[in-house]
Amino acid sequence: MRSTSSFLVVANRLPVDRVGDREWRRSPGGLVTAIAPVMQRRDGAWLGWTGAAGEELKPFDHDGMHLIPVPLSAREVELYYEGFSNATLWPLYHDVVAPPVYSRVFWDAYRAVNERFARAAADVADPGAVVWIQDYHLQLVPMILRRLRPDLKIGFFLHIPFPPIELFCQLPWRSEIVEGLLGADLVGFQRPGGASNFLRLCRRLLGLHTHRNEIYVDGRTVRVDAFPISVDFAEFDQLARDPRVQDRAKEIRAELGDPEHVLLGVDRLDYTKGIGQRLKAFGELLDEGVITPDEAVFVQVATPTREGVPAYARLRNEIELRVGRINGEHGMLGRQPISYLHQSYDREELAALYCAADVLVVTPLRDGMNLVAKEYVSCRFDLRGALVLSEFAGAADELRQAFLVNPYDIEGMKRAMLAAMRATPHELARRMRSLRRRVATHNVDKWANDFLSALEER
Repeated sequence: MRSTSSFLVVANRLPVDRVGDREWRRSPGGLVTAIAPVMQRRDGAWLGWTGAAGEELKPFDHDGMHLIPVPLSAREVELYYEGFSNATLWPLYHDVVAPPVYSRVFWDAYRAVNERFARAAADVADPGAVVWIQDYHLQLVPMILRRLRPDLKIGFFLHIPFPPIELFCQLPWRSEIVEGLLGADLVGFQRPGGASNFLRLCRRLLGLHTHRNEIYVDGRTVRVDAFPISVDFAEFDQLARDPRVQDRAKEIRAELGDPEHVLLGVDRLDYTKGIGQRLKAFGELLDEGVITPDEAVFVQVATPTREGVPAYARLRNEIELRVGRINGEHGMLGRQPISYLHQSYDREELAALYCAADVLVVTPLRDGMNLVAKEYVSCRFDLRGALVLSEFAGAADELRQAFLVNPYDIEGMKRAMLAAMRATPHELARRMRSLRRRVATHNVDKWANDFLSALEER
């Protein structure tokens, strides 16, 4: 088994989940969906945590990828992952939708784990290798790795939003984070606004000289740019055309009572996703008699996540209470207006849900991109279906033919849901044709190739 690699992805998690004691399967998350095909084509290696605390494994191969585990103790999972990454950085970077926790103990753990990841990467990268570091969990890795291995080409991509300087500067360790990112040759963001925020921060916080999208630091030039992530359009399109998926889509509608309209939400159970707001809007449409449970049902898939973080436990309780109230007031024997599913689904079942849904409702309060919206578009080869999309999702920059909404505006969301349900087949086809053209031409291959080409030019 090889010991080093010329192309290395470094991420908090490995792209696999354990099935039973010894088996693995590819993870369903957006990051894995986007990068795994690139990894397989480049015969690369992926370095990350297995997801189990205290587990130390040797490198292994799976699904055409060489995987290198990095161990985390239970204490580090609590402080680095649930703490600094998801109780400090996540809410701060999402416009302080929830109050960030600024803890020195969290910070010490974050710094120590980033050091471990950087040293592990330094040990397995070939001379002159390309190293692509992913997301907010590992923002110190680029500079640590730069000091250990100055021969490497280092890229960093942030999958979540990057906040305005006025919010970022709340962070007590703001300079350390920015300096960590500047170890990369290329720093990528989802949207141009995120890149602009970072450039401003480098000028004002560190006094660095910038020109257009370049920063001059320690005799090097760091490029900063936007690279909107996408999905494998062809894979989802082909999956949706599978007769088994089409049959399952019909079964789903029958199980829901064959309503006139099926609305769908697919999200991690996260306070940034606007799940409560969309359910409130749907509930008010029922309260006002604008729609009836016979006419429209809402299916909300809320994938479990970060259940060790108190804010997520509270959110789950709030969502389940709201679903219970709406179903209690408007449900009938054998028929509920909201089907709430707090579980994960494989890609085939998700594709069937996308094909069964007349309207996908994607209403994050803040989101770096939102690949669910692009997955739905990729599955609608029939040119039917409507997308209700928050203007605060990165995908809104590209998917302009969606029904765009402000998720804080409940009345506006109600109008958008109704407009999506009542649009003519001609209007739906016109909108979906445009959406599919965009996702087909700006797919995951383009995203990865654009980023890696820019990095390799450095």
